[in-house]
Amino acid sequence: MSRIPGVTGTEVGYANGHTENPTYEEVCTQTTGHAEACRVTYDENRIPLEELLRKYWLVVDPTVKDRQGHDRGNQYRTGIYYTDEADAPIIRKSAEEEQKKQDRPVVTEIEP
Repeated sequence: MSRIPGVTGTEVGYANGHTENPTYEEVCTQTTGHAEACRVTYDENRIPLEELLRKYWLVVDPTVKDRQGHDRGNQYRTGIYYTDEADAPIIRKSAEEEQKKQDRPVVTEIEP
């Protein structure tokens, strides 16, 4: 994501779990509820959210639950986590468009 023109920053960590400041080892126990995540900041004047989402769908398999590549476990689920409620309809519409391209259900989480 960091190589996409208009992306101004990325930061890896964990999202949407129920423990505070989990370690990698804790997340790997699959008891924290966290997903491995990448926060993406971007310049909306250079790349709109819709385009950023189109690029996201190209690098994940949104039809596989709890796995990406060779990595398996609940922490490897696909998800789009937003901080601005105004982004939610755009994200959901993007997921609906992606579903039209898939033979299986899209299982990507969309959560605040």
